Amino acid sequence: MSDSIIYTREGALARLTFNRPASLNAMGFEMGQRWRDLAHEVTGDDSVGAILIDAAGPAFCAGGDVIEMSTSGSSGGDVTAMADTIHDGIRTFVESDKPLVAAVQGAVAGGGLGLMLTADYIVASPRAKFVSRYANIGLTPDLGVSTLLPAAIGQTRALRLLLQDETIDAETALDWGLVTELAVDPAARAAEVAGFWLDNATAAFGQAARLIRAGARRTFADNLADEARTIGAAFDTPEAKARVAAFAQASTSRTPKEKA
Repeated sequence: MSDSIIYTREGALARLTFNRPASLNAMGFEMGQRWRDLAHEVTGDDSVGAILIDAAGPAFCAGGDVIEMSTSGSSGGDVTAMADTIHDGIRTFVESDKPLVAAVQGAVAGGGLGLMLTADYIVASPRAKFVSRYANIGLTPDLGVSTLLPAAIGQTRALRLLLQDETIDAETALDWGLVTELAVDPAARAAEVAGFWLDNATAAFGQAARLIRAGARRTFADNLADEARTIGAAFDTPEAKARVAAFAQASTSRTPKEKA
């Protein structure tokens, strides 16, 4: 079994740890296959309630492993096949109904931005840095960056990152909406976020994230139909029935003064 991404379980929490610190967790051919396979395994496992992605070493992810591409005699077709493999994993995570949190430290570059943005909630270190660098080496965006980046920060800012050799710091990333929050220990805080989901209505959080993701690429009518189906299905679950009943009981027991 490959150790380029370490998969561990903590109860219903699935943790995926990028584990190529010497390469700044750049994703090469083998790591890309591992990413795709784990995406299908984890999202298809009914015992998984939430997913956490973090990374070993000083960086979260430097994107695709350009050194491996350069020294392995790869062709454009090889690079396309690798991108397709990684994209399969990204699509699987983004379309999943399991909530996903990422803990980000150090540098995030190129395709690492896309991998990070597969998460529904991103906790970053105050020392994290974010950069594109595609054009610096004559390449174009991949790993979902052309879609996920503008969805997160807007088209103008996405173009600014992609068309200039600019690095933004964690405070700017937070202000732009690239990350959700900053924490001195992002892995610990990400675990707290996942724990909150698991201690509450995990399925509802995951479905909420799925609806938001899907809404950007469908018609409004399709979104409304999906919302109606999803809330109806949620209402029939034992957890929702218990929570709705408790809410109703608490509301009806309040005094008129409290209600006012």
